[in-house]
Amino acid sequence: MNDFGRVAVMMGGTSAEREISLLSGTAVLAALVRAGIDAETFDPRERPVGDLTAFDRVFIALHGRGGEDGALQGLLDTLGKPYTGSGVLASALAMDKWRCKLLWQALDLPTPAARLIDEHTDWPRLASELGLPLIVKPVREGSSVGVVKVGAVDELPAAFATARRHDEMVLAERFIAGKELTVAFLGSGAAMQALPVVRIEAPHGNYDYQNKYFSDETRYFCPAGLPTAEEEALRALVLRAARALGCRGWGRADVILASAGGPQLLEMNTVPGMTAHSLVPMAARAAGLDFDALVLRILAEARHD
Repeated sequence: MNDFGRVAVMMGGTSAEREISLLSGTAVLAALVRAGIDAETFDPRERPVGDLTAFDRVFIALHGRGGEDGALQGLLDTLGKPYTGSGVLASALAMDKWRCKLLWQALDLPTPAARLIDEHTDWPRLASELGLPLIVKPVREGSSVGVVKVGAVDELPAAFATARRHDEMVLAERFIAGKELTVAFLGSGAAMQALPVVRIEAPHGNYDYQNKYFSDETRYFCPAGLPTAEEEALRALVLRAARALGCRGWGRADVILASAGGPQLLEMNTVPGMTAHSLVPMAARAAGLDFDALVLRILAEARHD
């Protein structure tokens, strides 16, 4: 029926995003089984990674560290096993919000101003430089884990401490008011295509971990309701951002369309969620691709370096 062979669906792991990874992986596995593919769960927290030698291909639904940061990709490259999504360098760059931002800035791609901060940071000076409110976040976490919106200088030390619990590197980023959008892409190189834009309206404008994955109050709009030219420009920007990082296969960029000004790139996700609340399946449906077809397309793109 297919030539995918035996497929491992990587999920779970030990990152702060384990819970969501298990949901994503379960949904992906179900789609593969429905398609008659010989697929099974592989949770590296419960099973030695050496067992991957018994598989022919790997679908990575392992969010966060250990799955999205290049470590697993490097292992699979060494084993010669085709895997879904971006390779080592693109995965590592996208996971590191600071270095990703530096690369985008070097290429004149729009992204909010930011600073690395630590316990010695001059908080009033930081607030003066970036303005208030601002966003404090761990550099190498996803799903809004450890992210704090700060409205006053005296809130900064506590926000730093919260983010610091998740990563030794912490970023303070200028808050940009505007429409919260996300743009997914499929494919690689010149064949990469951006999917329809999704607009997000979270309760009280707070698109945090709870509102991303578990709230029924968060509203999603796809089509996003943007003028055609604006949507096309936004999709083109995300393709430029993804290609700059060397992304391939699939992924999703989070963007703010500023109330005063154009779009601002926030971050790139190289292993986006695949849950009932996830945005890539939503965008794919708007492009005429149902969930099962999306999963098969991503798997078909699997490769190793």
